[in-house]
Amino acid sequence: MQTAGSAGQGQDPEAALQREPGGDAGQGGTAVINQVAGQRAAGVCDDPKMALYDSIGQAYRATRRADPRIASAIMDALGDVASVVNVGAGAGSYEPGQTTVAIEPSRVMIAQRPPGSARVVQAVAEHIPLRDRCADAAMAVLTVHHWSDVAAGLAEMRRIARRRLVFFTWYPQTIASFWLLSEYLPEAAEVDAAMAEPLRVLARLLPEVEVRPVPVPHDCVDGFAAAYWRRPEAYLDPTVRAGISMLVKTGEETLRDGLNRLADDLRTGRWHDNHADLIRLDSLDVGYRLLIAEL
Repeated sequence: MQTAGSAGQGQDPEAALQREPGGDAGQGGTAVINQVAGQRAAGVCDDPKMALYDSIGQAYRATRRADPRIASAIMDALGDVASVVNVGAGAGSYEPGQTTVAIEPSRVMIAQRPPGSARVVQAVAEHIPLRDRCADAAMAVLTVHHWSDVAAGLAEMRRIARRRLVFFTWYPQTIASFWLLSEYLPEAAEVDAAMAEPLRVLARLLPEVEVRPVPVPHDCVDGFAAAYWRRPEAYLDPTVRAGISMLVKTGEETLRDGLNRLADDLRTGRWHDNHADLIRLDSLDVGYRLLIAEL
């Protein structure tokens, strides 16, 4: 995977912007352009999902890093495109080198982008302040479930991309059977089902999309929900849980009983007895998918 440090080589990020931006220097030397004015700015600040998103973002440095095998799958899905807009870019973990502009609403996330990252515009997916057909591709990695209006976000991605859309997301019906949710945290499963509604909308809006399974490695370094499928003790770590949106939204008090049962099962060896088949696997299909739409 190309690094963020080579972002936008040979590309002019200013050319993608609708108007000359004003901006300031964010942490780590990243240029932060607040292109969200008037009602758009209110939308970024007042969206009730933003408080949750900012809370999750506090733990990203500790638990959410690009896994090279997943990064490779994303790069393969992007193919030979020369320019990319990264929508819902977060801290830029999976941002390819050909990214010309990143779109991210949260300043908590923006502040964690490394030096040399692509230019970042503070905006939401539903209102992307870029000109039409400004990049070969638009990508969205584990972000659609945070959107308020999936149809609007998808329409914006179609508008700004010339050739391809790439989404990394998950199938809610598959992850619902994941042992953590089905055996220990059914309340979190209910929260995930509610959060996953945007993903069902996305699937309906992209009927001709190519779907590629993305198995999760047993030692995945990106701490998303099912990353620790073979390392159950990780879910007992509050820092790990703080980086997983469905667990944050469920709440520590609600999770307590299930986590106590998991701790007991790990102490007695019951979990390992019940899941001996998992210990022998190097990777597992837990429902994560790449969706690729040609335009």
